[in-house]
Amino acid sequence: MTTTVSASPDAPTAALAPLKLLIAAPRGFCAGVDRAIEIVERALDRYGQPVFVRHEIVHNRYVVDGLKEKGAIFVEELDEVPDGSPVVFSAHGVPKTIPATATERGLDWLDATCPLVSKVHRQAERHVEAGRHILFVGHKGHPEVIGTMGQVPDGAITLVETLEDVAALDFPEGKPLAFLTQTTLSVDDTREIVAALRARFPDISGPRAEDICYATSNRQAAVKAIAERCDLLLVIGAPNSSNSLRLVEVAEREGTKARLIQRGGEIDPAWLEGVETLGLTAGASAPEVLVREVIDTLREWRTVEEETVTTTVEKMVFKLPRQLTE
Repeated sequence: MTTTVSASPDAPTAALAPLKLLIAAPRGFCAGVDRAIEIVERALDRYGQPVFVRHEIVHNRYVVDGLKEKGAIFVEELDEVPDGSPVVFSAHGVPKTIPATATERGLDWLDATCPLVSKVHRQAERHVEAGRHILFVGHKGHPEVIGTMGQVPDGAITLVETLEDVAALDFPEGKPLAFLTQTTLSVDDTREIVAALRARFPDISGPRAEDICYATSNRQAAVKAIAERCDLLLVIGAPNSSNSLRLVEVAEREGTKARLIQRGGEIDPAWLEGVETLGLTAGASAPEVLVREVIDTLREWRTVEEETVTTTVEKMVFKLPRQLTE
């Protein structure tokens, strides 16, 4: 679909060089993010204000601020939640100790962990039950990594971030091993690390398919589909959003300059000098309203011709917790 939109009538004539805008699809919210936000909104409807949320429900300031306006209070730790208050756990997942502590305190808690992350949690538990040590491919300090490593006893998981980490692993011959991966990694980078793990440890157990979620894979594929046609690609997402950062890396790996932005106001018009074709996508936590905001900002400087490039259509929907549907 192609739509031509004129620039603002107040824009200088010299600034009206046409800009071809390739908009990647799929982009923006995934089913897990939709579910997490709906859980907070429904909790507010059911319990009233305030509803506490441990950590950002998703990594997007616009979304978090919008939920704050509706009555959500975001905290870093569970001990900041008053007794008797409802609390929601973020989409990234939490260590087992968090819901256990909430239950001990009698808190009414809701788990907004993405079901695909929960699937990795269950896999980790099964591997430990089978006596395997887990090699977890992910980024140190990311909430999803903290949550997954917190599903099993200390020492049962070793974090692997790079090929160099794989080379440095030292396990006795015959040690039962398994690998799992964070769901928001680069498909290409993860494939290389998994290949290196299999080469070093031929008997290592792993999932039938990589744990990288469908939304992460689809958004990276969509970027690849447009990157070679672009002079510059903009990714809408937060600096602490793993899947958004990976989209920047995917574009750069394809040889295209890319920038991460959170809002339209962050765009420097100087970036567009010499740019005839601009790519645009959004991470899985970025709402479509920010995509339109960016396009409106671009229209202030250039005549914009939009083309949506669709590589797949997503139809995934995740069920809500029983507490909100019964």
